[in-house]
Amino acid sequence: MSCADDKAWTREEFEAALRGMEKYYHIHHPYHILMNEGKLSKEQLQGWVANRFYYQVSIPLKDANILANCPDRETRSQWIQRILDHDGHPGDPGGIEAWIQLGIAVGLSREEVTSLKHVLPGVRFAVDAYVNFARRAEWHEAASSSLTELFAPKIHQQRLDNWPEHYPWVDLEGYTYFRKRLTEARRDVEHGLAITLDWYKTREQQDRMVQILKFKLDVLWAMADAMYMAYVHNMPPYFNIGQ
Repeated sequence: MSCADDKAWTREEFEAALRGMEKYYHIHHPYHILMNEGKLSKEQLQGWVANRFYYQVSIPLKDANILANCPDRETRSQWIQRILDHDGHPGDPGGIEAWIQLGIAVGLSREEVTSLKHVLPGVRFAVDAYVNFARRAEWHEAASSSLTELFAPKIHQQRLDNWPEHYPWVDLEGYTYFRKRLTEARRDVEHGLAITLDWYKTREQQDRMVQILKFKLDVLWAMADAMYMAYVHNMPPYFNIGQ
């Protein structure tokens, strides 16, 4: 490797490298492409909502682990808003409740969603890996792993634009979560990106951060893989051995 390859990126180059990882975002997964094109069945869309709920309820746990490992009061005072966004607070029932309402809007019951009985093992393993990473990692690295939020507003906007046309049977009251995250994700990105660009200074550190972001992208992709096998290929776990 040449010396030029070891040279640290400028702040602008580093941010561009992180944004360039969008090509691995699950918006490009076949399951999400089918969803965006209106080609999922009702059962396939329900399966996605039910499985994604496990991710939703795990995000505050991930953020709580980051807070527990973070000695910086100013950072904690901002990061804690993420937990409030999901768990709720007076005047706002929160993103988890909004996702339950999405589940109801696609025809699931509250109990079906909150019981987690539809969650596939592959989804559970991927999400648990993410929470465990946040628990064990140095807090800057755990915080930086959240930067898949760079790409989230686009996927939420797609759903708001396309679902009413493609899935007219979905109750419009269910779209609250997507609308909320349009603004929340952009605010979170601003904070998370500032932490990341300030902390990783050498090229080795910056390359490490790109791999951390890739790990989080792998988590989201693996979740979609599990759902694609189960609901598109009709190959859920143990499908070939019966019950």
